[in-house]
Amino acid sequence: MNNEILILVLAVATLAIVIAAALWMRARVAQSKGDPQRSAFTEQHGEKPRPNRPGTEH
Repeated sequence: MNNEILILVLAVATLAIVIAAALWMRARVAQSKGDPQRSAFTEQHGEKPRPNRPGTEH
């Protein structure tokens, strides 16, 4: 019976850690959305597309 309780406690703790990490990462993404330098997409959005790199023309 002791092992069953230990397994249950470990499962709940693991789930809590995963949920906490996901919420923390989601908060970081939400915070970075206000920063225009966060990615090339937001930097280039609304403007003409940047030119292709050499050797990638189709």
